[in-house]
Amino acid sequence: MSDLFGKTYSRDELRKKSGDVSQIGGTKLYQLQDGNEKGVRAIDFKTGSGFNFTVLPDRGMDISYAEYQEASLAYISPTGTLAPSFYESQSLGWLRGFYGGLLVTCGLTYLGAPSIDKGRELGLHGRVSYIPAKNVWVDGEWDGDTYVMWTQGRVKEAAVFGENICLTRKIWARLGESRLFIEDVVENLAFERTPHMILYHINTGFPLLDASAELITASQNVRPRDENARPGLEECFCFSDPIPGYAEQVFYHEMKTDQDGHVWVALVNRSFKNGQGLGIYVKYSKSELPNFVQWKMMGEGLYVVGLEPANCGVEGRAKERERGTLQFLEPGEKRYYDLEIGVLASREQIEGMEKRIRKIAS
Repeated sequence: MSDLFGKTYSRDELRKKSGDVSQIGGTKLYQLQDGNEKGVRAIDFKTGSGFNFTVLPDRGMDISYAEYQEASLAYISPTGTLAPSFYESQSLGWLRGFYGGLLVTCGLTYLGAPSIDKGRELGLHGRVSYIPAKNVWVDGEWDGDTYVMWTQGRVKEAAVFGENICLTRKIWARLGESRLFIEDVVENLAFERTPHMILYHINTGFPLLDASAELITASQNVRPRDENARPGLEECFCFSDPIPGYAEQVFYHEMKTDQDGHVWVALVNRSFKNGQGLGIYVKYSKSELPNFVQWKMMGEGLYVVGLEPANCGVEGRAKERERGTLQFLEPGEKRYYDLEIGVLASREQIEGMEKRIRKIAS
């Protein structure tokens, strides 16, 4: 059944009231045509609930724009949706195409700060978000009384005398719901063990993010990444209006899980739209992604909070190796990652999520 426009509809009821499901929701594949975005494929998802988002097959199957009932959920940077041919792999060049968006994937063999690891120069946050996907499939179908829409593709990071690693990603949603699901499989296709680092860079922005917003987590310990972040440790769960000259702050959260091993995190704004409230939540498995990174950036025009489940830290691969925490994929090994990202559309839903998370934390 689909909850739409204040009522619940069966498949037959919706089919009788529309000529095609696209009248209500579904997916649309198209291509951007202007400037340095030219040639980038995009897939719009329309769930019918007011939750809409765009997947970019040519940017690692990541998610750019996302909204709920015309209110943006994600930060959009000044760079625009840069075509992958403009990728600059060295040093901080990754930032020249970091469009923000609801999700940017970092990895797959390195991420975090630029570093030199075993004589190899590695830039910021890895290559995967600039690699176009192959075998892209966009479709939808009825499963009983539920309409499911999805896209799937494969992103391959490979080099002669280097890694050969593949990300197979499926993103799907249901008609009438305000959430999406990400199912990732990362496979080492090489005959040697390969370093594996992955981080899901989920970027919240205005109007969801505002001075009245707050972060709700089941954190049992929070530590700053560096001395610059230490003064902001006590205020990492709350936010401000944009601050001139603000320097980013990054925090590591040690999360408690529910009885099924899932971490729940929410960024909420109870004051949105005169107290109606708006929020976003993330659910993932701690066994798959043991780390959680919070990126707090309260700058002017750089006003964003990142919610970032990961299997590593963000100081770079050399530091990860030095600590003994660098993960590897054996030849033929696969890793599975599943995430859920959803909207909290009212104060009631926010309070329900807060109750869930506080119970985990207690």
